[in-house]
Amino acid sequence: MSQAPSFVPPRVAIVGCGYWGKNLVRNFHALGALQLVVDATQAGRATAATLAPSVEISADFDSLLARSDITAVALATPAATHHALGLRILESGKDLFVEKPMALDLGEGAHLVNTATRLGRILQVDHLLEYHPAFIALRELAASGRFGKTLRLHSHRLNFGKVRTEEDALWSLAPHDIALLLRLAGRAPVSVCCAGHHALGTDRADTAVALFDFGGGLQAHVFCSWLQPLKEQRLVLVGDTGMAVFDDTAPPERRLAVYDRRVAWQNGQPELHQTDPEYPPLPPGEPLRAACSDFLHAVTTRQSPLTDGASGLRVLAVLDACRRSMLGGGARIPCDLPPSAP
Repeated sequence: MSQAPSFVPPRVAIVGCGYWGKNLVRNFHALGALQLVVDATQAGRATAATLAPSVEISADFDSLLARSDITAVALATPAATHHALGLRILESGKDLFVEKPMALDLGEGAHLVNTATRLGRILQVDHLLEYHPAFIALRELAASGRFGKTLRLHSHRLNFGKVRTEEDALWSLAPHDIALLLRLAGRAPVSVCCAGHHALGTDRADTAVALFDFGGGLQAHVFCSWLQPLKEQRLVLVGDTGMAVFDDTAPPERRLAVYDRRVAWQNGQPELHQTDPEYPPLPPGEPLRAACSDFLHAVTTRQSPLTDGASGLRVLAVLDACRRSMLGGGARIPCDLPPSAP
């Protein structure tokens, strides 16, 4: 009996092998899909040669677009270049995996999504925390009713650095958090309020706090900063019958803590019910590896990945509302998807 042919992954090129691109090189290479790394700098090309010595390395972006043997591109260049480079990649007939944020302008993000749709190309945004085993478990528990009605969501992403010069802390750090909030809420917020702080004296806010009203009694906030002494990456869900904490800096076995904590009312007085936290077992796995695998699956099957272009555009719509709120001194701003958004 003849054996079924083994799966041959699509041939992928990565553009940018810097701070984050090197992680894409490592993962796509481990998945057997990496054909080419393009980086304009000698340092980036040297890093690629160390991580993936068997693949082609080039400084020529234009020649990549003309190659028919490469069907997909992962873009890990500065966020300000995502729209222009991503558009050229899509128009060359290749599928696109792009780092967050997908663009630094809502209109440019919509342009990328609409172009991908028109050309029948796959577009995936690297909101990799949606692939984190702890977050997947949290989503499943919330959907099962484990926490009752979700009342509040809190997300903190704090550290000392990496200070960006092209985007502020909100656009650099919060896309991950907003993606998680939207996935848990299942809808976009009705309105947002956002305030930024410019402690470093630049025109880019180094700290931002955003408040979201989802309607139906659900509210959330995001606190992000690259000017904090301690690292914190924590998402808290507060329900009316339980609570949970996804802490990405905790030891692997404690990254998801589930609390049987709630407030009951007896004769008009609050009674606190609480127990020690439980730590559900989590499967091993690197979120970025799962995101890269989802992209390869989407390219092969032509099925949309979890964090597709429409998902990325919803995140940009929230970020855009936050930016308008900051410019308005923290005013409450309606949060609507653009008319072209899926």
